[in-house]
Amino acid sequence: MAGSKEIRTKIKSVENTRKITRAMEMVAAAKMRKSQQRMRAARPYAEKIRQVAAHLSHANSEYKHPYLIKRDAVKNVGIILVTSDKGLCGGLNTNVLRLALGKMKEFETKGTGIRVTPIGNKGFSFMSRVGANIQSHLIGLGDTPHIVNLIGAVKVMLDAYVAGEVDAIYISYNHFVNTMKQEPVFEQLLPLSDANLGSDNTGSWDYIYEPDAQAVIDEMLLRYVESLVYTAVTENQAAEQSARMVAMKAASDNAKAVIGELKLVYNKARQAAITKEISEIVAGAAAVS
Repeated sequence: MAGSKEIRTKIKSVENTRKITRAMEMVAAAKMRKSQQRMRAARPYAEKIRQVAAHLSHANSEYKHPYLIKRDAVKNVGIILVTSDKGLCGGLNTNVLRLALGKMKEFETKGTGIRVTPIGNKGFSFMSRVGANIQSHLIGLGDTPHIVNLIGAVKVMLDAYVAGEVDAIYISYNHFVNTMKQEPVFEQLLPLSDANLGSDNTGSWDYIYEPDAQAVIDEMLLRYVESLVYTAVTENQAAEQSARMVAMKAASDNAKAVIGELKLVYNKARQAAITKEISEIVAGAAAVS
């Protein structure tokens, strides 16, 4: 059994660790509330632009945007992978990376080429290690992402799709369900379908375009795809802060349990030392008498 001094040192060390995890838990809780507010604030814009994009996609039958055209053969795909820049958030990044890697292996078995755009340091580091074909990347997004910061990395993949270098684009991220639950998802981003736009072909939409229909539809669908990526990033950040808060709370609870066990061991060691001393004193007194 370790001595009393060693046990006291361990108790002090675990207590210091618990202070850190408690502080990180409170910081994550504050950031989680802000990220959830940001996520909810982005939803009305995303919903409105989705409706307008759906109407425009069916309003002018003479022009068909490349984002709406399904390729006959899918020879190359692009994957936009959204992860966090930092760790200490449980299995959040592991789950989405495992899902994306599984999908990549499925594409490889079919002979499909894969290009990846990681958003977040964890995804970029992982894809670099596995030797993925990284088309572009974005790290250091911070706690307050702005869509203008996403456009550069995402546009590289979108331009490759328009140029015919990739035939489909997918996006993988963590979907925020609630504080205790986050689900990794892998969704098709392009080509846009009725499922993406949430529309059907019923109804007639008549617009006056300025300067012309092609310019308006091109700009609107580009803004819509960018809003989809931004929504995925805000969802992933809300999931990240929630997972980090839960992970730090679990770490604090585990540290508390370890401290309790160490104190029990320490008290037993002290009791054994006192008992031994008393026994020696009694034996010495008996010998003298």
